[in-house]
Amino acid sequence: MQIKFRVVSLSHRSAPVHIRELISLDDLAIERLLLKLKEFFSVTDALILSTCNRTEVYYSHESDLSVELIKLIGIERGLPDAIGYLDYFQVLNNEQEAVTHLFRVSMGLEAQVVGDIQISNQVKRAYQTAADLDLAGPFLHRLMHTIFFTNKRVVQETAFRDGAASLSYATIELIESLTQNIFQPRILLIGVGEIGEDVARNMVHLPTAQIKIANRTLSKAEEIGGPLGFEVIPFEACLSAIEEADVVVCSIRMPEPFITKAMMESVNIPSYKVLIDLSVPRSMETIVEELPGVVLYNVDNIRSKASAALQNRLEAIPSVEAILKESIEEFGTWQKEMVVSPTIQKLKQALEQIRQEELGRYLKNADEKEFVLIDKITKSMMQKILKVPVVQLRAACQRDQASEMIELITDLFDLEKSKTEKD
Repeated sequence: MQIKFRVVSLSHRSAPVHIRELISLDDLAIERLLLKLKEFFSVTDALILSTCNRTEVYYSHESDLSVELIKLIGIERGLPDAIGYLDYFQVLNNEQEAVTHLFRVSMGLEAQVVGDIQISNQVKRAYQTAADLDLAGPFLHRLMHTIFFTNKRVVQETAFRDGAASLSYATIELIESLTQNIFQPRILLIGVGEIGEDVARNMVHLPTAQIKIANRTLSKAEEIGGPLGFEVIPFEACLSAIEEADVVVCSIRMPEPFITKAMMESVNIPSYKVLIDLSVPRSMETIVEELPGVVLYNVDNIRSKASAALQNRLEAIPSVEAILKESIEEFGTWQKEMVVSPTIQKLKQALEQIRQEELGRYLKNADEKEFVLIDKITKSMMQKILKVPVVQLRAACQRDQASEMIELITDLFDLEKSKTEKD
């Protein structure tokens, strides 16, 4: 059975946030799952991407492992009935579809906010984790470097990444629209992880706001907030800061919600208070919006206003897709040629074996100068003999006739016999 590149995907397109947060994997869980793929199924190429909008497992295997993967994710997340969430997953067992999906995800075409640059960095980290665990073979290495090169072309040749239309900037636009009638709105940002840090840096677009930052690691908050001129407070002071703030943005990863209804019941809310939850799993209880004056937003209902940057990105999509088509075709050509690579190597080895045997037979009494010359001549002859079958093999790849040509050349040069004799 042929080894194929496949993907099991759960994303904002197929699952609401309360499902995505159940399936979401942290770094340690990703490493454990990758090692299980390696140990239990002898997978050599695997990559796991888990963000607030998607959890996806890309892998190469002869069999569809989607059910086993979902069960393993369930074990990591403590979900004994994880297979019950199967309908939320998209399973792509067609290799071309799986490759295309990874290209589109990596470019930001499948992002909740189209063109979100964060996804590119997240894909790079996922690839680095796979490589560190020796789960990136020649196929995945070539695929990822083709994707990185494609991403560079998209940045250089289109307006797809121009402007700021990421999830974090969508949050800033939301805050701006909700506080436009408030003089010097007070904003509290809790958590400066990947998304929180990006939100903090985009808050420079709220010049009149009074911004406080809290993080469980105080030094990280100081590192981010200090240069931006924001007030940094200890994590323990969050409750009093929540009471003072007009808007609370939370982006922290915790097993249980950090902001609860019980906590907010102790907070004095004179008019209204906006809570924005950017965490997956969620860091705010959804029932907090039952309290008078509390308005809650999460990653699913944050939508960017129709900005010029977003419009430019939408208009650039056809150009991006044209670049993707070229890159995918180029990768497909390399992939086809990989099929004939072992045959080319066998042919080279068979001819080199003959060359060495004949040199040994006829040049026993030759001096060094004669040997060097004849060695050079025979190497050149061998390269010229190889040229035609190699060109024909590669041409057969483009015609999808590689298997027939491999069989023909194997029989013609008796490569299986040569290999047996060598063994």
